[in-house]
Amino acid sequence: MNTKLNRSDFMLFLIYYSISVLMAVYEYIDRENDLIEYFLDIPTFIILDVGMILIFMYWLLPDYIINKKKYLHFTFWSVLLMTTAGFLENAIGFYSGGHDWSKFTFNFQKILNYISNTAESMGLPFGLLLAKKYYENQVLFSTIQQKQKENELKLLRSQISPHFLFNNLNTLDALIDSDTEKAKEYINRLSSLYRYLIQTKDAEVMELTEEMNLAENYIFLIKTRFGNDYEFTITKNASLEHKFVPTGAIQTLLENVAKHNRSQHGKVITATLTIDEDWLTISNTKSMIKTNQESLGTGLKNLEYRYTLLSDQKPIITDNVSDFTVKIPIIKLSEES
Repeated sequence: MNTKLNRSDFMLFLIYYSISVLMAVYEYIDRENDLIEYFLDIPTFIILDVGMILIFMYWLLPDYIINKKKYLHFTFWSVLLMTTAGFLENAIGFYSGGHDWSKFTFNFQKILNYISNTAESMGLPFGLLLAKKYYENQVLFSTIQQKQKENELKLLRSQISPHFLFNNLNTLDALIDSDTEKAKEYINRLSSLYRYLIQTKDAEVMELTEEMNLAENYIFLIKTRFGNDYEFTITKNASLEHKFVPTGAIQTLLENVAKHNRSQHGKVITATLTIDEDWLTISNTKSMIKTNQESLGTGLKNLEYRYTLLSDQKPIITDNVSDFTVKIPIIKLSEES
């Protein structure tokens, strides 16, 4: 908690003590107090109140509560300071009232009264100030947390492009030697995908229509890279309008299919992409052999983490013996017409 006072805190003091002074003056007029009491009592209670609050905000709270957690030290100094403040206020009031000093007493009951009177006098402004500082710190914390989320999202998005590039350069190198025309098409599709990634690099979510265009290009790259080893089917059971997913999410899921499964003994890996009203599902058959491709740690875990920053719902992953399924929530930013 930031306990340092700002301009608005002092404005709060000004408003509060202006009202307090008017009330004190009215009370003194009603009791027909002497003029000296106006010039001594009122400034004294303001100086002692503000001074005590400043001591709490700049010393006691930061040193003994927030930083060191020394509650006994905090209690000791609080009692001592409130007793001192109460004593000073009482003594000055005793003097301004023209009382006989021989009747001025100091005992345990007086100490309790000093503590009680000081706590009562500074309690309301101190409480208002603490409530104000708490609200300001909550707003600041929320702002910092939001900025952190934005930075984390941009970092996670930036990790996709190197991962994507790593998986395609070897394929393109081999394709240039074997089929020049297809290599040109591959480059065109690849550049189209990178153009999309560059254009959407700062977008946290993207409309499903745009993501599906990317998916079709990416499926072409996979089919070109692996021939007939993979078969993809797209099923749309709902409209794509007003529906969003994290930018590049479908690419991540398709990449996951190709990364962890290989056709074996002519058995094709089949993958189905299904779009429903609230979920997008990619399900694929699994190969019995493990791929040698090293995971860069930016696939499904990245996607899961991005959803924790964007939505209350999380992806659902089902890993069975013969098939693997990932369901990601569709994010709706506006109501369908």
